[in-house]
Amino acid sequence: MHPISYFQALVLGVLQGVSELFPVSSLGHSVILPRLLGWDIHQNDDYFVTFLVATHLATALVLLGFFWRDWMRIVGGLWRSLRAREIAPGDADAKLGWLLVVGTVPAGLLGLLLEHSLRHLFASAQSAAFFLMLNGVLLFGAEALRRRAPEPEPEAGDADARIARRLSFRDALAVGAAQALALIPGFSRSGATMGGGLLVGLSNEDAARFAFLLATPIIGAAAALKLPELLGHQGDGVRGPALVGALGAAVSAWFAVRFLMRFFETNRLTPFAVYCVVAGAVFSLVFLLT
Repeated sequence: MHPISYFQALVLGVLQGVSELFPVSSLGHSVILPRLLGWDIHQNDDYFVTFLVATHLATALVLLGFFWRDWMRIVGGLWRSLRAREIAPGDADAKLGWLLVVGTVPAGLLGLLLEHSLRHLFASAQSAAFFLMLNGVLLFGAEALRRRAPEPEPEAGDADARIARRLSFRDALAVGAAQALALIPGFSRSGATMGGGLLVGLSNEDAARFAFLLATPIIGAAAALKLPELLGHQGDGVRGPALVGALGAAVSAWFAVRFLMRFFETNRLTPFAVYCVVAGAVFSLVFLLT
């Protein structure tokens, strides 16, 4: 018997791939859905954490594949700056690369220090539903910022050039720190990062792009650090479902990022904010009454 069935793995994998990129909290939904459906799965069980490693790794690989050409340019820019020991004026790829490095540091450090304690503290479906409502409030705030955000400036070059020109390293540090909210089930990584990008002056489209680029190394590194658990004895009995969940996450993440990159060119965060507030309130009520 597997501790998580193949059907449950597929459902949770598809859900993770979508909700990791949509600003609605993948971790929160991973806590809420099993309780809602009466599944005997708990977010802090060893086998479930191991299962999540596979789905997160799949999502990170999809993001890497989607932005592959961009990452090749960015890595090339980083290499040029290291070789020259400076960021050359006008080298947008090098500047963006270092902005991503700086933005990854706070979320990485806070994740290593606080992830375990925060997950244990808030790993109940009831608290995840409450924080999902707060995530909706955060998105409403980000939407208010979006309305005041500048429109993309075609004369400033492509999106990466615009991001490199507008963001300072202090801004990147602040946006990266916003990712740490996602350590609490119910708060969205992409929503917090997009809100941070809007707060420091990015356009809606550029904030979304920077959020997806910034998510790739942090999700990938977190999954890679825990990958030995999946390959070791903790993965016994869960590797098959984990593979199914990873495939489901990969497919849904691919469609999610394709959709969202187009959606955020012209559309708003309000639908996601409304969903989080309403769904969080409904889930909270259900859990209180059951």
